[in-house]
Amino acid sequence: MTDTALRLEFMSPLEGRLQEEYATLLAAARLHLEQIRTKHCLGAEFLGWYTLPDEIQAPYLAELHACAQKLATYDAVVVIGIGGSYLGALALAEALADQKAEKHPELIFLGFTLCADYMAYQLRRLKEKNYAVVVISKSGTTTEPAIAFRYILAALKQSRGGYASDRIVAITDAKRGTLHDLAVKEGFQRLVIPDNIGGRYSVLTPVGLLPLVVAGYNIEELVGGAKAAYETLQNTDPTKNLAMQYAAWRNLWYKQGRRVEVLAMYSPYMRSIGEWYKQLYGESEGKNGGGVFPTTVCNTTDLHSLGQFFQEGSPLFFETHLFFDNANHKLHVESLDGVTDGLEYLVGKELHEINRAAALATADAHQANAIPTAFIYLQQRKAFELGYLLYFCELSCALTVLLQGNNPFDQPGVERYKQNMFHLLGKPGF
Repeated sequence: MTDTALRLEFMSPLEGRLQEEYATLLAAARLHLEQIRTKHCLGAEFLGWYTLPDEIQAPYLAELHACAQKLATYDAVVVIGIGGSYLGALALAEALADQKAEKHPELIFLGFTLCADYMAYQLRRLKEKNYAVVVISKSGTTTEPAIAFRYILAALKQSRGGYASDRIVAITDAKRGTLHDLAVKEGFQRLVIPDNIGGRYSVLTPVGLLPLVVAGYNIEELVGGAKAAYETLQNTDPTKNLAMQYAAWRNLWYKQGRRVEVLAMYSPYMRSIGEWYKQLYGESEGKNGGGVFPTTVCNTTDLHSLGQFFQEGSPLFFETHLFFDNANHKLHVESLDGVTDGLEYLVGKELHEINRAAALATADAHQANAIPTAFIYLQQRKAFELGYLLYFCELSCALTVLLQGNNPFDQPGVERYKQNMFHLLGKPGF
């Protein structure tokens, strides 16, 4: 099962009843993909992400670059948002942290926590910096980013250069909302969150792309990877569409009682990609008392804390290992003259190949203990491949949830804690 930038491999072949159930799920996934393509699926009003990679043209990217250029003279840019309003940008910024262009502003993310100590520390840091602000919210009333924006507006008035509307960019609704209205009143530059794209699917909108271009990342390559994925994954042939296969495989094991998916990555650069993945699948899939609980580990680090449980603990989970075929750097294990440490057998081997052996050994051990296991391989940790991966995940997630009979694009349960919090804090009407 191969693709231009991504390979999907299941560790052992399915046989008998499992193969029949998988084939049934794959056929159902094909029908759901056709419904997505014709906009007849559950939640069809939020399918703007599906064709977005193909719709991003040069003028759209030029607008983002022009906006970013106005912010490029600052030491830092504070990005205020929560959930899908910041996770995509954070995930890609960290995944590509060693590949950004030099002499670009630092990104400082705020608005994703209510921790007073964290906010106080960041406000102290900002006193020493000349900074601009990108505030992201469709409504402008989400508690965490709205409070953070209040603190930042107050801090700007006491900062070097003082408060000025051209230091702030608002990414928000096109026509309405508290942030929209404030931006119009104050004269902030505005970029639009499309109505038909939900937060966790918004990484290729200005929500994800503007912070990245401000910080010097190659968004053209990122968008190119997503476009390549869109073109490939339109194919409704189940033998060729890896997103359909992955969605069917995940649901197969869910039906067998596996309620947790462990996404295992093998680079610390990818930790926040895991956070993005957890929101995408968790918020999409956790409906009506069902769904797979997504969690992530970064190996080999986490094998030294969770490896025992994975190998011999409760059989709750199945695993997906995400691995790059090639590292961006070649590092060989060197010999140590006069020192014997028992690692002489590794001399001359590439560190990436040792990492690969650890990934394969882990998967083999877990598979031998009847843990369903798959590998997603990407060619390299580059913007193109990550753009491809994110779109692959978006489509496979949508298909997964449709196979479970639910809407992939709503999150009704999220509102319940908000109602309770408003009541406890004395908000009028609650």
